[in-house]
Amino acid sequence: MRAKRSKQYRKLMRQYEHLGFRTPYQILIDAQIIKDAAQSKLQLGKLLSDALGGAEIKPMITQCCIRHLYTAPTTNPAEQAAKDGWIEVAKAAERRRCGHHELEEPLSALECLSNVVDPKGGGTNKHKYVVASQEQEVRVKMRGIVGVPLVYLKRSVMILEPMAGVTEQAREREEREKMRAGLIGRRGAHAGVKRKLEEEGGAAERGVAREESAPTVKRRKVTGVKGPNPLSVKKAKPEKKKTVASEVEDERATIRKASKSDPQAAEKAIDAATAVNGAVSVDTATDGPRKRKRKRKHPGGSEGEPEVVA
Repeated sequence: MRAKRSKQYRKLMRQYEHLGFRTPYQILIDAQIIKDAAQSKLQLGKLLSDALGGAEIKPMITQCCIRHLYTAPTTNPAEQAAKDGWIEVAKAAERRRCGHHELEEPLSALECLSNVVDPKGGGTNKHKYVVASQEQEVRVKMRGIVGVPLVYLKRSVMILEPMAGVTEQAREREEREKMRAGLIGRRGAHAGVKRKLEEEGGAAERGVAREESAPTVKRRKVTGVKGPNPLSVKKAKPEKKKTVASEVEDERATIRKASKSDPQAAEKAIDAATAVNGAVSVDTATDGPRKRKRKRKHPGGSEGEPEVVA
């Protein structure tokens, strides 16, 4: 088998695994595919394993199909020898009881395989069988059943059919359900219960279910008024009480600063103080120090009458 085809078949069987298929794959074979493989001198078991991605297989044959081989007519010793070879291949496969062995005539491959694959007629492959048949009507019937891989021989090459439409739809639907289940599980186990209770609309039942399902979470009690961290706040400095001397010094500093831009600031300050307090000394308003009077002797005077000089 070519590498490209083998890769496609492995990928296809991995898609069937999403529907529940596991190795070893159970393969139902009919009488006609055994005859065609023997006529082309092919190893049927190896071809089936390669068609299913090289996985382990379990060939199975129904009681009706093996009876078709036993009842096949022969006209010469060569046909009888070929018939014996078919029966040996069928005996190597596991016998699948179909429940039709009590009938006088075996059922056709279509009726027997349909009854084994879908016994209740629900359109599902309950036991996960792979069907290997050369009959066209059998393959057409199996395409309408969900999850049935089909295998057949074409010019000495084993072909695995692509997934049927109903099977593809079922696989996509199952993947969506798994994705939805994963999202519900991610939101939390209680989300589905909450939604269900809200749809029912029972207030009392909703309260009881919440108490039973929702875990109790202890909240931390916050006490006190919210505010900045007292350790990170800068402490305010206490205000110093001003004395009379400091107030006088502040006034003088203000007057000196104003006199630099306005030479008449001292006179204006004196006028303002006079208007408020009634009088103020020039020494309090001016910047210069107070002059001290001294005595000196006059050259023309006597010692007892000194002259006062300012």
